[in-house]
Amino acid sequence: MVAVRVENLTKRFRDETALDKVTFKVEDGEFFVLLGRPGAGKTTTLRTIAGLEKPDEGEIYIKDQLVNDVLPSERNIAMIFQNLALYPSWTVYDNMAFTMKIHKVPKEEINQRIHEVAKTLGIDYLLDRTPATLSGGERQRVAIGRALVRRPSVFLMDEPLGPLDALLRLNMRTELKRLKAELGQAIIYSTPDQLEAMSMADHLAVIHKGVIKQIDDPETIYNKPKNRYVASMIGSPAMNFLEGTFEATDTESYLNCSTFKVNLTKFKEPIERGSTSSELTFGIRPEHIKVNHEKISPDSFEANVIMEEPLGSETILHLNINKELVKAIVPPTFQTKYGEKLWIDFDMNRMHVLDAKTEKVII
Repeated sequence: MVAVRVENLTKRFRDETALDKVTFKVEDGEFFVLLGRPGAGKTTTLRTIAGLEKPDEGEIYIKDQLVNDVLPSERNIAMIFQNLALYPSWTVYDNMAFTMKIHKVPKEEINQRIHEVAKTLGIDYLLDRTPATLSGGERQRVAIGRALVRRPSVFLMDEPLGPLDALLRLNMRTELKRLKAELGQAIIYSTPDQLEAMSMADHLAVIHKGVIKQIDDPETIYNKPKNRYVASMIGSPAMNFLEGTFEATDTESYLNCSTFKVNLTKFKEPIERGSTSSELTFGIRPEHIKVNHEKISPDSFEANVIMEEPLGSETILHLNINKELVKAIVPPTFQTKYGEKLWIDFDMNRMHVLDAKTEKVII
């Protein structure tokens, strides 16, 4: 069953369009992620679904019920904010019980729900303490627990892990995935962090300036981005982009990047069919560039080392190919030094060609 359906959702603030015909659906039990940079429209989308903002156009359905004019308190959803919004002078127990008391849930049921959820989250020993005495991770669990005890149809989570340090974020991602598997309820989660999105989502929507650029499962988003923005959002480091002009003869085709050429002969037909002009962009991820100390093929390019970033499990090399800058990932055992000449090869089975004008991916 579809838990949430959003159709042509448009929201304006004065003369600025925050959401432009946003459309997606979330199935029961699905972990759906909104991925975008700050200001992309993620929070506005969640607030509008929650009823905290009224849409200018479009419809919002929760469990097939149109809720555009339904009060937030009657939508049976729970929203977790980045700032957590816990009452600092109340105990954890009272924070978790507050909403249920408003809805006149019997005292015995409130107590049962709180202890069940607290045990699940491993915070049962914190029920008598106040948020000010808790760590960031503990406060995060309390905020999640407060949402869980309500037993909503849908969870809305607005960058809930933002304030946490790297290790806590990793632990909480694991915890949220476990809870999702156990609860079976829909979660709509917003984040600017592509690692969070890729590791947690069943499906994710990449949003930019209020427009959904692509909705797909993480593997498809990574391997088959539909446009330059999506390609640039996924991957760490981000995809390399090289601008050039497509040149074709009867026997060979190249992307001329002014100081060097990339052989695109076997891709001639789809490029000519899908491009609007000869101006193209070549995209290749750092992990799909092979780096060697010697030239291993006729298509190898000479490159010079500008900088290296050792990360323990891998090293990121910053390379200069005739004034074109690219990043490549090599094993930590790969030895090099500043200014050294290396040879690189692009994995042509993993590259992308984009129309430079429309920014759509052709290949």
